[in-house]
Amino acid sequence: MTTSRTPLLLALAFGLGACDSSAPGPAPAPVERIVFVNDADGDAEIYAMNADGTGLAQLTDNSANDSAPAWSPDGRLLAFNSDRDGDQEIYVMNADGTGVRQLTTNGAVDRAPVWAPDGARLAFTSTRDGNYDIDTMRADGTDIVRVTDAAQTDRNPAWSPTGAAIAFDSDRDGDYEIYVAAADGSAVTQVTAHHATDMDPDWSPDGTRLVFRSNRSGDHEVFVMNADGSGDWQLTDGAVAAGPAWSPDGTHVVYASQQGGRWDLLVSRADGMGTVGLTDLEGDNYMPDWIKLP
Repeated sequence: MTTSRTPLLLALAFGLGACDSSAPGPAPAPVERIVFVNDADGDAEIYAMNADGTGLAQLTDNSANDSAPAWSPDGRLLAFNSDRDGDQEIYVMNADGTGVRQLTTNGAVDRAPVWAPDGARLAFTSTRDGNYDIDTMRADGTDIVRVTDAAQTDRNPAWSPTGAAIAFDSDRDGDYEIYVAAADGSAVTQVTAHHATDMDPDWSPDGTRLVFRSNRSGDHEVFVMNADGSGDWQLTDGAVAAGPAWSPDGTHVVYASQQGGRWDLLVSRADGMGTVGLTDLEGDNYMPDWIKLP
């Protein structure tokens, strides 16, 4: 896979042409930001950047591991998990890294938070009942509700754009597959059955497709399928890839790719063409989430 970090190529890939400052132009377009994790300082920290790779900002800086950041629907907050109090708990902070608040406090593992489309609740993975299940809670950490309660592992939730469903991965059939359930945990449907490892689902903004990670082709690559599991096809080819997330308009996918012994963030058009690199930081870069700010 050939990639480039040249600003001109990034601009072309996203349709970000240069502006003529000598003539009046349209109002500035809304800013698109990608939040992600980098571990160059020896532990996982959260960073954010513009969708073209510029405007890099470090949001957390401590000796703990802060990871799995997720934008709130309005772009004002970030949920994430951290082991800063000794075990994995869910936290929320302002988009600039200030105002950190801890939402969960128990001896279990709480991780991988994602926001409901209306911003009122968070879904997350938890071991508070002894094995990994999907729970939800209000955005202030109260009213925790169990969504799945299987004997196997359910993890990595992704809330559908309408708020009606949650996708997740589970080893209920002996290997990890993608499932979809109603937001209250009812009507669980298995949408992949390839006897491979299918994981890390993310809904397209229009709710018609899911992007996910799978090793069904030998190593871990990014795949896209219809929300019912049909029409699946491989987006990446030639490098180990993980943690895919859609662009706000559904035309691109950002993901982590292991190239040259390091994980970096790449972005591809949703048809698999036009791949460019976004990060060139020391350490590994992974777990991206993409938003258009108002």
